Amino acid sequence: MAKDRSQRDDYTTPLRRLLLGIVILCLLGIFLVWRIDSPRVERFRAQVVDAVVPSMEWAMVPVTAAVNLVRDFQSYQRLSEQNRELRSELRLMRAWKEAALQLEQENARLLDLNNVRLDPRLTYITGVVMADSGSPFRQSVLLNVGQRDGIVDGWATMDGIGLVGRISGVGPDTARVILVTDATSAIPATIQPSGQTALIKGDNTSAPVVEFLENRELVRPGDRVITSGDGGVFPAGLLVGQIASDPGGRLRVRLSADFERLEFLRVLRFNSAPTIQDPGGIVGPTRPEVALSPEELSDG
Repeated sequence: MAKDRSQRDDYTTPLRRLLLGIVILCLLGIFLVWRIDSPRVERFRAQVVDAVVPSMEWAMVPVTAAVNLVRDFQSYQRLSEQNRELRSELRLMRAWKEAALQLEQENARLLDLNNVRLDPRLTYITGVVMADSGSPFRQSVLLNVGQRDGIVDGWATMDGIGLVGRISGVGPDTARVILVTDATSAIPATIQPSGQTALIKGDNTSAPVVEFLENRELVRPGDRVITSGDGGVFPAGLLVGQIASDPGGRLRVRLSADFERLEFLRVLRFNSAPTIQDPGGIVGPTRPEVALSPEELSDG
């Protein structure tokens, strides 16, 4: 066995040296060929490159795929960051949009209030609706104006179009408004164009009832209803609504004011008729008292 191994070593060692010499010669030849500056050698080098380099494309496939994967991952990260930024900006824009819509609605309400045509003798003050009563048996709202603003019980309130109610209860900084739909509300009114007088009575519904109508035959659905001013409770000529008929045939008033969105109310300063303290003074003037002498008293 030892002899066989020694014989193999004797054959392999010269063979390795021969192969090493051949490789060195090949490399030296390639180096010399690549260093020779000759047109023929240049054409030969070009042919070798054209023949060898395209066949190496398969080796570049994994490298190209890895580079593309890294680029795609970086692009995904950038897209994810941009998506988060856009979502944040979208939430911010939605908040601004909601604020803009609220301001637009408030501006529209205020413009409606400014467009209402009132008697030149009437002045007003605008208040913001703070809260409502929340009770089905008492329909009222609370305003942020009160005694400090000169508010007085009984004054009428309107929104951008029609009558809303009257002041009933005044505090230093707030005032309670009883709506025309409340069961305690009664409005002397005139129906146009017939000129019929009636009483608009609230019944805790969105359409008050028409009562004490003089001649129903002269009234048609769609006729305008305005305050008559009788009794000095409300100023005359304020728009209340239009005549409508319920399924039972009873006449009601479709109110012009938008009771679903009461945000601002105009409180009308109105000096009603003074209360009569001495009813006898209406009949005639009072006679001055005259002192009589004893003789005149005895003659009488």
